[in-house]
Amino acid sequence: MSGPRNAPHLLRVDDSPERFAALFAAVRAEGLRVGWLDLGAASAHPRPQPLEAASTLGALRAVAVGGDRIVAVKPIKGAPVLRDLLREHFRGCALVLIRGESLLPELLEIAVLRAVGDDWAVTAAGEAARAFTSAALAAALRRPRPW
Repeated sequence: MSGPRNAPHLLRVDDSPERFAALFAAVRAEGLRVGWLDLGAASAHPRPQPLEAASTLGALRAVAVGGDRIVAVKPIKGAPVLRDLLREHFRGCALVLIRGESLLPELLEIAVLRAVGDDWAVTAAGEAARAFTSAALAAALRRPRPW
């Protein structure tokens, strides 16, 4: 297999992105993409005022581009839907790490990634933890069922 599946592999995490630096690097070294989904973080951080104003007035999306970043604000009605989030924001990713208190019940079935020293343990629902180095975990992302 040469590339990621249509839908990314998902792993729930508790740590900050910095803890996963070695894994991010290993995934990139495999020629794959990794995404980060932080549930609840959008409400915890202020959004740029012009984007917030445009969103509040009814813009489908409000986007700012500058330097080396793009920031987007998109209002939603109702609870977020994981499948929609993945399709809209993480197309082309082999892996998405998901952190935060979940309003998404489907996350309960998603495997958990924990740091064990410099290595990783992946625990799928109802199974024993599997140990990986960063390189082995990144390489496993090419398989349809890596854990």
